[in-house]
Amino acid sequence: MSDYTEQDKKHDIHILHSMGYAQELERRMSSFSNFAISFSIICILSGGINSLGQATSGAGGAAIGLGWPLGCLISGLFALGLAQIGSAYPTAGGLYHWGSILGNRFTGWLAAWLNLLGLVTVLGAINVGTFYFFFGAFGSYIGLEDTLTHRVVFVALITGLQALINHFGIGLTAKLTDFSGYLIFATAILLTVVCLISAPSYEIGRLFTFANYTGTEGASLVWPTAVSGSMAFLLGLLLPIYTITGYDASAHTSEETVKAAHSVPKGMVSSVIWSALFGYVMLCSFVLMIPNMDDAAKQGWNVFFWAMDAQVNPTMKEILYFLIFVSQFLCGLATVTSLSRMIFAFSRDKGLPGSAALSKVSPKYRTPVSAIWTGSILSVLFVWFTSAITIAGTPAYSIVVSCTVIFLFLSFALPIALGFVAIGTPKWSKMGPWSMGVTGYRLVSVLVIVSMAVIFYIGIQPPNDWALPITVGFLVLTAIVWLAFENKRFKGPPIGDEVARRQAQIAAAEKAVGEVV
Repeated sequence: MSDYTEQDKKHDIHILHSMGYAQELERRMSSFSNFAISFSIICILSGGINSLGQATSGAGGAAIGLGWPLGCLISGLFALGLAQIGSAYPTAGGLYHWGSILGNRFTGWLAAWLNLLGLVTVLGAINVGTFYFFFGAFGSYIGLEDTLTHRVVFVALITGLQALINHFGIGLTAKLTDFSGYLIFATAILLTVVCLISAPSYEIGRLFTFANYTGTEGASLVWPTAVSGSMAFLLGLLLPIYTITGYDASAHTSEETVKAAHSVPKGMVSSVIWSALFGYVMLCSFVLMIPNMDDAAKQGWNVFFWAMDAQVNPTMKEILYFLIFVSQFLCGLATVTSLSRMIFAFSRDKGLPGSAALSKVSPKYRTPVSAIWTGSILSVLFVWFTSAITIAGTPAYSIVVSCTVIFLFLSFALPIALGFVAIGTPKWSKMGPWSMGVTGYRLVSVLVIVSMAVIFYIGIQPPNDWALPITVGFLVLTAIVWLAFENKRFKGPPIGDEVARRQAQIAAAEKAVGEVV
């Protein structure tokens, strides 16, 4: 980062001070590192592989050939909207801060809880997905079984290791997520080449051929209810939409990124573009490798291992499995970083129980140690408790995870929608240096609202129909908690005169962690 001058550093810190916060975290992330952390969480080798059955057991080849780019476009709209706000307000826990400054205390508080619950559950879902990938790839070698005990112990071990790495500073974490970025690129290219070499023929037409396998033999494990062909295609959009998320990590690490007002929006948008492009080529090549689409649909969630076993050289297959597993582990590592910064940011404004401890930054490692371990422990407990409970014959884990993306995208949509109203007013009088213009932003924000309605609609269809009452119940509960308790207690982030009053606290906080301004 030789191009990061002392003047650049002073500018980054000045922006942070102007929002009422101290430079407690350490700015050691380059622009590439900021991109890499979002790219690592998106991880096309995690969601793109573990959720592949949503496409092959639904609308078949067209769910990839046509559905993947459409779903990526939908997710990309959210990234564009958040990038514009992030350029103007580059702060950790950005969604919470943006929801407050563009709206009010309540909208900020709501955005924080939506994002926080989404991140806790998505970390659990990522590491459970890693367990099932490891189980399918290597489980037979070590006697691993798909039991509650094995699943929870595995998730606890890898989550603990991810937390430990985060504990020791953003420098180590950034190096590993930088490596993860290169690893995902290289592995996706290798998998693409192997699939094309192993393909029995290049039947390009299957990428644009619509089918409807919902409710049929084997496919019913993914989509138990038979629906229309058009609905099967819409359900398949969940594959790219579920995969292309997590780019808010670029915002959560704003205070650790150099030239944040420029780097953060670029990190968000470029992580989506490259994930969409490499994911599309990789998954299209996989579809071409599949021996028969009808047989693939019958495999349900197991389609990836089934096709690899049938078509790929055993030694090459094992190499790919190892590289994919490492990528999935690093995906979880980056998610711990994002989650901990969200907890830290919300806590320094006293938004959580135990905020004094959760907002404390280690002077030695310059990381929010309590936030790192608390978020990680909550994620493991979430996996444990929900996996052990069944509701109406369905594991509570599956029910809650179906709400995860709805919660996350609602936390994205809320500040973007507020920005539509606030832009050009005293609440948001100036665009950041990364700018699509006021008209461009307003167009994107309208498309985001429409996209949110689409995501919510397809996200509550069977077998995820429990997502509707859970989401509505959560919104009702938050309204009650806000009106009864938090409205009187929670002050929100510093705004206006409060920023000036905080300057002495800012200086003391920076002195405590050894930051020289």
